[in-house]
Amino acid sequence: MRHFLTLKSFSKEEILEIIKIAQNIKAETKRGEFVPYLEGQTLAMIFEKSSTRTRVSFEVGIYQLGGIGLFLSKNDIQMGRGEPIKDTARVISRMCDMVMIRTYEQEKIEEFAKYSKVPVINGLTDDYHPVQLMADYLTMIEYGKSENPIVAYIGDGNNMAHSWLILASKLGFELRVATPKGYEPKEEIVNDALSFAKESGAKIVLLNDPKEAVKDADVVTTDTWISMGQEDEKEKRVKDFQGYMVDKNLMNLAKKDAIFLHCLPAYRGYEVSEEVFEEHANEIFDEAENRLHAQKGIMVWLDKHKII
Repeated sequence: MRHFLTLKSFSKEEILEIIKIAQNIKAETKRGEFVPYLEGQTLAMIFEKSSTRTRVSFEVGIYQLGGIGLFLSKNDIQMGRGEPIKDTARVISRMCDMVMIRTYEQEKIEEFAKYSKVPVINGLTDDYHPVQLMADYLTMIEYGKSENPIVAYIGDGNNMAHSWLILASKLGFELRVATPKGYEPKEEIVNDALSFAKESGAKIVLLNDPKEAVKDADVVTTDTWISMGQEDEKEKRVKDFQGYMVDKNLMNLAKKDAIFLHCLPAYRGYEVSEEVFEEHANEIFDEAENRLHAQKGIMVWLDKHKII
């Protein structure tokens, strides 16, 4: 049985296979065809972190696939009152066909998956956001930016930076990550990416200069400087990230037809300017919609790879 916890455990071929499923299902949806690939199945959705796109994409996605989504906040289940994660996993996986978890520690979702009888999907942790990257790459394909692209990630070395590192190193394209000093991605995740890159031919570049990262890039992307749980660091982070806002001057260094992606929510005037955001709004909201289609691709792929 396969889980979807990070992209590290997936080959290039498997990642592209999931994307292809997502593309096919999206095309069917646009034609008004809702094929019940997961008819009668139940997706348990455990949320310890709030969400807009993750909840809507998974709940609508499982419904359009013929199943039903069960929303479970930390206050709805005993895990929020101290029940061991492994016990919650044993119970829920006996009643549901698939589980999606959005939480803080990566270790928590790894433990849940260890004791689960059904596939577990990482809806976001502090270390990784793999479902977002599937939507991002689907968007790159649609905008003609998937063939040997140069991608520039500007900002915090957080779960999005980590996920870009793994995706690039698996698929074999050039990724430049520019962060302020002290906000670099985790060393062990960088090392994993560099290891994968040896096989794929990817070029991974870590920088502290956003201008150098963006120069001639095909795709420019960023994320909030203050993630959930970091609100008390806002003043310091805003100061430390000065010069890292993706504004018109920075975007002008990328290729003329470069696209801009943002996983949302976006905080104008911080990581991105209002001008750049609105100029690239079509790309950003196509990317947001693609969360729905990518999520469906992931769920259908995992269902096909269950061990009966």
